[in-house]
Amino acid sequence: MKLLSFLFSSTIGRKLVMALTGVLLIAFLLVHCGINACIYFMDGGATFNAAAEFMSYTWYIRAMEIGLFIGLILHIVQGLYLTATNNTKRAQKYAVNGSNANSTWYSRSMGLLGTIILLFLVVHLKHFWVESRFAHSINEENTLFNVMTVVFQDPMVVVIYVLGCLSLAYHLLHGFQSAFQTLGINHKSYTPIIQSIGTCFSIAIPLIFASMPVTMYLGLIH
Repeated sequence: MKLLSFLFSSTIGRKLVMALTGVLLIAFLLVHCGINACIYFMDGGATFNAAAEFMSYTWYIRAMEIGLFIGLILHIVQGLYLTATNNTKRAQKYAVNGSNANSTWYSRSMGLLGTIILLFLVVHLKHFWVESRFAHSINEENTLFNVMTVVFQDPMVVVIYVLGCLSLAYHLLHGFQSAFQTLGINHKSYTPIIQSIGTCFSIAIPLIFASMPVTMYLGLIH
């Protein structure tokens, strides 16, 4: 009980939960990006559909999916609380110092970026996850690749996905290194390495994600 109270009541505990769930979500993004990138095999979606089917019907993957959603909810809840708390403290600090030159705009806007990502995630889940898990509209005749092809013919949907990926990139630019720092992985020898990896990850993964709706809309994927 003391551990739960520490994790969900104290500021340090909340930051620790944010960091742990953040690392979990980073790992998920890497796997999810790798699976979705299978559309670039140019085999009519055969490789992508096979990978998606494996992820959908393998029991331990489904169990991990539940853990992922719990982690996502915790990340959102703790993030909203910390954002509200930090905004209050920051307003008081700026009233005295009148300066925010020591931080980037995206590090000060994690709450806003996270909210945009959440809205994008709702749209994304509605398009694909709900259809495959609950609507049961995805089958051998109407594959997930076919659904992607149809969904990404709407230019507004493409714009929403690109903006969501852009918000994700800025969110990761601060959150990647911050998560490891919160977990105590902070040293002059390897912190620059983590920062470099974080920057590459923050650019490459959202860029790959954003390229998918764009290339499908332009008819470059077949």
